Amino acid sequence: MTSPSAIRPPFTRETAAAKVRAAEDAWNSRDPHRVSLAYSEDSTWRNRDRFLQGREQIRRFLAGKWEKELDYRLMKDLWTHDGNRIAVRFQYEYRDPSGQWWRAYGNELWEFDAEGLMRRREASINDLAIAESQRKFHWPLGEPRPAEPEVVLCVA
Repeated sequence: MTSPSAIRPPFTRETAAAKVRAAEDAWNSRDPHRVSLAYSEDSTWRNRDRFLQGREQIRRFLAGKWEKELDYRLMKDLWTHDGNRIAVRFQYEYRDPSGQWWRAYGNELWEFDAEGLMRRREASINDLAIAESQRKFHWPLGEPRPAEPEVVLCVA
């Protein structure tokens, strides 16, 4: 497991991709404490219509998220990087407490401090109701996504 701050800016293509995969693996653990350690104490977030300030608010937000988004599995893909910034596109699937499956599509803009902690995250996310038969992500719950040669995230 890669420490949240082990990969620091300025990013190369390889280190940016490693940072994205480390974030994906942490989020797939669905452990709010583990995920929150990747963010600076004063990190700011925009997540859909929510604005959060600080690691503790982020941790609480994630705990609530995974209480409602069941069987959550996420895939992130590096879009681009420059200096201390990374842009990511992603998809994740989950089912709500009523049993409806969803696929969420989105983009994130990340900015890091010199220690490799994310100090700013802006996420734009859209949800699409799907049938269980349309699910794409089937690896064991709570585990990292299996390694694949290259993952292409698309709407189809």
